[in-house]
Amino acid sequence: MRIVVGVTGASGSVYALRLLQVLKELGAESHLVVSRTGVEVVKYETGVDVEGLKALAVWHDAGDLFAPIASGSFRTDGMVIVPCSMHTLGAIAQGVTENLLSRTADVMLKEGRPLLLAPRESPLNKIHVANMLKVMDAGARLIPASPAFYHRPASVEDLVDFVVGKLLDALGLEHNLYRRWGE
Repeated sequence: MRIVVGVTGASGSVYALRLLQVLKELGAESHLVVSRTGVEVVKYETGVDVEGLKALAVWHDAGDLFAPIASGSFRTDGMVIVPCSMHTLGAIAQGVTENLLSRTADVMLKEGRPLLLAPRESPLNKIHVANMLKVMDAGARLIPASPAFYHRPASVEDLVDFVVGKLLDALGLEHNLYRRWGE
């Protein structure tokens, strides 16, 4: 399994770090592209710097449009952008490939591969919702960073694991990150 993980400047970088950790545990080959602001937000929210990020996956600079993940001929099993800023979601909705992150998302759509977007913005305006509908119509799936409470989380980590588990579910990957309804 080869998964591209994109990280934007939206708050919620803890979801990306946990996803990368679990993908590694599952034996997946992860490719990571982080926006410039994403690097700053990850450092601010978690204390993880660029070198720490590079240790988590195959690193691709957001400005490198010659990276393998920018091409449809580079085989992947999907891409997750977590957290997904409204800036990045809007660029994807409009087909604007201004950096490696939005270009790789565009590749997923044109190749018919899974593209999962985990927006964390709240509240939403009509432009956000219209862009969400556009990306869904183009083939992306939205998995908001909205944890549930039916599994009775006891910690912030449990809430993070719920969202990461939903992303893994959408990729078809088995996990035991949260107790499912009825179990």
